[in-house]
Amino acid sequence: MVRVLLPLALLLIAFWVYSIVDCALQPVTRHRGVGKPMWMLIVIVLPVVGGVLWWAVGRTRPRQQPVFRAPDDNPEFLGRIGAISDQDERIRRLEEELAALDSEADDLDAPPAESVVKPDDDADEQRG
Repeated sequence: MVRVLLPLALLLIAFWVYSIVDCALQPVTRHRGVGKPMWMLIVIVLPVVGGVLWWAVGRTRPRQQPVFRAPDDNPEFLGRIGAISDQDERIRRLEEELAALDSEADDLDAPPAESVVKPDDDADEQRG
């Protein structure tokens, strides 16, 4: 009888310790029902029953990561293709407005035609 109970007791103690460690290391978002400290208390105070409850009720499955799809296989991307041409049109209009503003700025930077000083031919003849 001892040959059966001793390994069974060691197995139950290992399960209990594993349940405590698993409960402690899981992020708070993976605890279902009550909070993390309460699950720790349940697992520690009720050695085997708490571990079974933790594995059956308290632990949630990890969420699967979204699968990457190539753009030609992604329905969201394919649905936005029409929106891309709208963006191109908007970019074209903004570039036209920017070009118009640049030309206005160039006109303001240039001195007016009246204030341009023309070289005086008489001054060159007097010096030379």
